[in-house]
Amino acid sequence: MIRRRVMHAPLAVALALALVPGASAQQPAGTADYLARMDSDHDGRVSVEEYVSWMTYAFDERDANHDGVLEGAELPGSRGKPVTRAALVQQLRARFARQDRNHDGFLDARELAAPPQ
Repeated sequence: MIRRRVMHAPLAVALALALVPGASAQQPAGTADYLARMDSDHDGRVSVEEYVSWMTYAFDERDANHDGVLEGAELPGSRGKPVTRAALVQQLRARFARQDRNHDGFLDARELAAPPQ
């Protein structure tokens, strides 16, 4: 039995997945635009669920066989180690927690614009 080893990609690599062909027209122009697009319930703040949903769109677009793993031709440049959706989500949740400076479970415009910790 052949066992496939799946490596967890650094968040920077996973976020490079945003280079999905055709996605450039959808790129937000600034913090207010990011907030408006991520804030699906329009309450003026971004929950962890909204954040993860927005940040994983490129992964989902590239995952051609819908197996939750990007590998081979699904990876940017068709190179690199496999990336799991679960690993990306875990990294995004950790990043969200670092960005949520007041620990209220939401990101406001100021927290969203702040450099990652």
